[in-house]
Amino acid sequence: MKKWLKRVMPTPNAIHENRCLGIFGKLLHDPNLWHLNRHSVAGAFAVGLFVMYLPPVGHVLIAGGLAIYLRVNLPIAVTLVWISNPVTIPPMFYFAYLVGCWILGIPPAGFKVHFWLDWHNWLAVLSPLLLGSLICGTVCALLGYVTIQVLWRWKLMRQIRRRKERYRAISASRLRTPSSNRQM
Repeated sequence: MKKWLKRVMPTPNAIHENRCLGIFGKLLHDPNLWHLNRHSVAGAFAVGLFVMYLPPVGHVLIAGGLAIYLRVNLPIAVTLVWISNPVTIPPMFYFAYLVGCWILGIPPAGFKVHFWLDWHNWLAVLSPLLLGSLICGTVCALLGYVTIQVLWRWKLMRQIRRRKERYRAISASRLRTPSSNRQM
């Protein structure tokens, strides 16, 4: 997983040259923003998955600012916000709207295009949508953080177990071979 992340992550120079992230200036030189460890990656997943559910204005800047503030992996946090794109936004935000309506006890409007395109209806939709977005973003962030922590730990424990098995096999083979063969 770590090798794959290193291969697909943008380089620090690519991030430094990004116009949107240029406002962060020297803050981008913090080496903690580029580490690939369990806590940094899990935190970046939490930031990216939370921000992707916010209304789609300045996702990259918000994710970048939060990643810098929390000192988590910047490229992963910024990349994950692109899960919400023009194809995925309608179902994501309609689901967030339904969650907000359910929490507020408001009957939801159906998914009729003419209703959603009429800006007169937006004020009635705004409060359940924002509440639902915050709830969905928080749940996604928590699930992402815990999932990365668990997967990373599972992979680490598997590597440790394989290493122990390999050392045991080497030790067992050395015990079985006669001492005269070891000196050659």
